[in-house]
Amino acid sequence: MTALALLRHGQSQWNLENRFTGWVDVPLTDLGIKEAHKAGQLLKAAPHDFDCAFTSVQTRAIHTLWIALLEMGEAWLPTAKDYRLNERHYGALTGLNKAETAKIHGAEQVRIWRRSYDVPPPPMDWDNPLNPCKDRRYAHLPRSVLPVGESLKMTLERVLPYWREHIEPDLLKGRSTIISAHGNSLRALVKELFTVSDEDIVKVEIPTGNPLLITFRPGSLDIENAVYLDRDRACPLPEH
Repeated sequence: MTALALLRHGQSQWNLENRFTGWVDVPLTDLGIKEAHKAGQLLKAAPHDFDCAFTSVQTRAIHTLWIALLEMGEAWLPTAKDYRLNERHYGALTGLNKAETAKIHGAEQVRIWRRSYDVPPPPMDWDNPLNPCKDRRYAHLPRSVLPVGESLKMTLERVLPYWREHIEPDLLKGRSTIISAHGNSLRALVKELFTVSDEDIVKVEIPTGNPLLITFRPGSLDIENAVYLDRDRACPLPEH
């Protein structure tokens, strides 16, 4: 059977500091590096040979994939990087501590920004030094495609065209695939694969550094089985 491994990057420095990260490039913590090593060990032990990998253009996801592939003995695996697999852009909230932001704006407002499906955060100013337009990795992109704040719905609308054009065809050809990405870009894929409702997808958690291994029925993207490889750190999965 064809397999898909969804791997959220290991813990990042801003995960540790409880800050809104989004498109800011922050490193893995020591724990995040350990999580990436364990992810690779778990994938190596899985009963599947992987044929290709995809990741975002954010270092924490790329670094996690590198470590995992080294652990698997498959650093040579063909890998594609694309900004459309980036994390959700948190707009003007980027860099702020979540608890402190709740004190300023109220816990309910922050909950809406974080967990509603279609309410974006306040937009980031174009002159903000953290704006993607100031990052060389996005210099080839027009401003019209660079986000200044995204809801989960907007993130999904960015991720799914890339999925359908580049990743889904590989899977349908029987090429087992690893995607190393982020909590919300992976949540968008879980919504698509498991047909999760708008209301329920915001409740789905994606643990750091714990591969979600999905197998499909031959010749289709109908899910045969889905399991987190580290059972001790598994989060509940939608029905499939």
